[in-house]
Amino acid sequence: MAITFTTARRAPATARIVAHGLTTEALAEGSLPAGVDAADLERLGFEAKAEQVQVLPGDGRLVAVVGLGDAGDVAADTVRRSAAALARAASRQRSVACDLAAVSGLDAAEATQAVVEGIGLAAYRFGYASTKPKPDIERVSLVGSTAAGVRAAVDRGTAVVEGVSLARDLVNEPGGKLTAPEFANRVRRMARDKGITVKVLDEAAIKRARLGGLLGVNRGSDRPPRFVELDYRPKGRAKGTIALVGKGLTFDAGGLSIKTGQGMMDMKMDMGGAAAVAGAFAALPALAPSCRVRGYLPMTDNMLGGDATRPGDVLTIRNGKTIEVLNTDAEGRLVLADALSLATEAKPDAIVDLATLTGACMVALGPKIAGLMGRNDDFLGQVEAASDRSGERVWRLPLPAEYRKMVDSSVADMKNIGGPYAGALTAGIILAEFVGDDIPWAHLDIAGPAFADGDDAELTRGGTGFGVRLLLDLIAGFRVPQGD
Repeated sequence: MAITFTTARRAPATARIVAHGLTTEALAEGSLPAGVDAADLERLGFEAKAEQVQVLPGDGRLVAVVGLGDAGDVAADTVRRSAAALARAASRQRSVACDLAAVSGLDAAEATQAVVEGIGLAAYRFGYASTKPKPDIERVSLVGSTAAGVRAAVDRGTAVVEGVSLARDLVNEPGGKLTAPEFANRVRRMARDKGITVKVLDEAAIKRARLGGLLGVNRGSDRPPRFVELDYRPKGRAKGTIALVGKGLTFDAGGLSIKTGQGMMDMKMDMGGAAAVAGAFAALPALAPSCRVRGYLPMTDNMLGGDATRPGDVLTIRNGKTIEVLNTDAEGRLVLADALSLATEAKPDAIVDLATLTGACMVALGPKIAGLMGRNDDFLGQVEAASDRSGERVWRLPLPAEYRKMVDSSVADMKNIGGPYAGALTAGIILAEFVGDDIPWAHLDIAGPAFADGDDAELTRGGTGFGVRLLLDLIAGFRVPQGD
């Protein structure tokens, strides 16, 4: 059940728990909410650290104090994470009131959106358990300003939560249920509900479109592939066009280069890039950006059927370039090659792709940071700025020209693997072959942060929806990149 967020001047009498944000300075100065005793907080070890929550009995209802850390260090992500901590601490209470945005010291609208995102995303649930879930938060009153700008921030935050939740739902669905046709149908229903133009290519249309990478990966499957194109057009003249490309491997067994049993346990998440693009599109009409946004989602699983692509096979991609497949488990770059070729043909002002692409990137950056590669410093800077604001972390990695020879093939334009070293970079170098040289491009390898092993702030175990918030922030402030 979605949480209802409202703004209010003061906490409503119906709130079962009233939460107050507190910085370390306010605690040290004794500037505490009415009814909260400093000695009680000290005895309980409350220090107002960010994400620290202490629940106390109040006059007829519970009171929570929520740490925000040092006032000078409070940022939107601090508020988001602390609001998420509150959501977990107050999860048994149907109605909550909180003033985190009002006391954060940040712009009221920015802080309000962060609170909505933190509470809404921490309260996310998914599962097939037969037992009935425990009651969750249903209503949240955001105490402080009720200005129109703050109410608009509530709407934006709600749209972001809806988009991220859609992406999480898609990632969390078992691979045997979310097949490529089912995935395409869900995205089509979302697009039609939101008034977004959508086109779904079936297997025959994919063959006519010469998407050799997608068809090659699909050869081992009993389920046909799909390719989904999305198109959001703003009202009035568009201020540029940005293309979003997402890897949509609904399950990755590795093909004939089969993964280990342990290695494929979470491979239902290998469509996290396409899920993030779908989630971002779900929120676009509510956020109403001024640029045009196009989406390209190749969908298939990677299985071991009798006609599966063999190591040594050569595939011809949409743009005519050929790839020798030496490892069928390096399949994401094959389907992305077709999608990036199509995106390039439409001549957008910039392209960003998201993919759970390489274990090498996860080895380099761990489970919380995505690798960022590409070209055009202006555009990559826009992506990094969106990362900072959204709280979805990226780290820029190089694409060294001298590494191109690592993917040289003796029988094709390139091979699909580059050897034992620099796996994330050589994968990016392959993708670069399918993006027009004059188009600013960013590649996000989200293999680490797309899936979480446990709850952490606004994240819940399973699919994280990583990339939705970053994309929406990028799109909201997008400007046509300058320079190289």
